[in-house]
Amino acid sequence: MPENSAFLKGLTPEAKSALGGDMVEIKRFPFRVGRESRMFAPPSPVPDSRRRSDSTPNNDLYLIELGPLLNVSRVHFLIDRQVSGYLLVDRGSACGTLVEGEHVGERKKGGSRPLHHSDVIIVGTSESRYVFKFLILDKP
Repeated sequence: MPENSAFLKGLTPEAKSALGGDMVEIKRFPFRVGRESRMFAPPSPVPDSRRRSDSTPNNDLYLIELGPLLNVSRVHFLIDRQVSGYLLVDRGSACGTLVEGEHVGERKKGGSRPLHHSDVIIVGTSESRYVFKFLILDKP
């Protein structure tokens, strides 16, 4: 296993709000990301660590989208840790995910791609408000 820690850094106001700050360490793998779809959704994105629920969550990070055009699927992508490094896996999302400009998934076909330090992740299409940077930092 890699001797480092993985982080997601928000690059847009919406991404930072979803993380509850500028950056969050990914401590549990696989780390699942998707759209909040429950009727009682809070008015702003809330990280899983602050969420209260009796049911097992589908995601570790919930993103909120309002309006008729949605970029984020309820089960969108996950980040997994492997012996060789990190991997982004599309979970059958409708719009896919852009990693460094490369499409992963879309049209519910799935797909995966290795993640590297400083890769930019756009959740959905290039019009998405959820843009993150994936960081790998050495453990002290």
